[in-house]
Amino acid sequence: MGDLDEAASIFTGVRPRLFGIAYRMLGSASEAEDLVQEVWLRWQATDRGVVARPGAFLATATIRLAINELQSARARRETYVGPWLPEPVDTSADPCLGAERGEALEVAVLMLMEKLTPQERAAYVLREAFDYPYARIAEILEATEPAVRQLVSRARRHVRGGRRRPVPQDAQRRLLVAFLDAARGGDLDALERLFTADATSISDGNGARRVARRAIVGGSRVAAFVATVSTWFWAGVEVELVVTNGRTGAVLRRDGRPHGVITVDASPAGIEQVLWMLNPAKLGALAAAGRHPVEVPAGGGDGQRVSHSR
Repeated sequence: MGDLDEAASIFTGVRPRLFGIAYRMLGSASEAEDLVQEVWLRWQATDRGVVARPGAFLATATIRLAINELQSARARRETYVGPWLPEPVDTSADPCLGAERGEALEVAVLMLMEKLTPQERAAYVLREAFDYPYARIAEILEATEPAVRQLVSRARRHVRGGRRRPVPQDAQRRLLVAFLDAARGGDLDALERLFTADATSISDGNGARRVARRAIVGGSRVAAFVATVSTWFWAGVEVELVVTNGRTGAVLRRDGRPHGVITVDASPAGIEQVLWMLNPAKLGALAAAGRHPVEVPAGGGDGQRVSHSR
């Protein structure tokens, strides 16, 4: 095996983890792919003979590039039209995106992580999703171990304090199915029963026509909004449930191509957030991933595949 072949073999072996780190840092599959490609180019140009731990070297490069990219990405988002949501990814084939655990992957968590500093986010991702020892995180971030423990502690407090206790996955799926049924039928009463009093609807369209440019807050207002758009939104739309970001989401397709993604974040009190990803530029990862529909209990609990057009 030639030197470059060996370098490629090493890189391929750790690439899922590198992408998992980059995606959690940036909240964008396309940006994460570009970043991982940059790491590969740097790996090719590195004097690999002096690298004792290639996996650690590549993870360090990924984190440091991601910290720099996150700073510039936040500057770009200042010109974004309307709310910004993380780019959804289909985790059916790889539920953890290369991580030992599926932490720091749900859209609701990624949204909360947007409020962290880049250093806090890096420490949180490495600790919570990849179970890195504090000492190793300190090496990567060029910080002391006590400082890293403080970074992780602050990040945990922010993430845990920013949302109510989420429901188990099966309950989240049932609530999503119930929401879709009520939304497609424009059933205002059913929608109101699903939402908490302070529920929020957030749509990401980056200025796309007929996409709300402000968050809608309040269960009654969200229900009225969803019921109103039902008169036109679902026409010609095929709905398919897939596992996105470790939770069940609804992929909306028109003419076989992804048109949007809907996810709900819920607590035992009901649906807290409805998240509408309607920016075509952020649907590429789902289009490339293929179709992985999931079996979901609906109605009285009988398992059925929800994949139909109206």
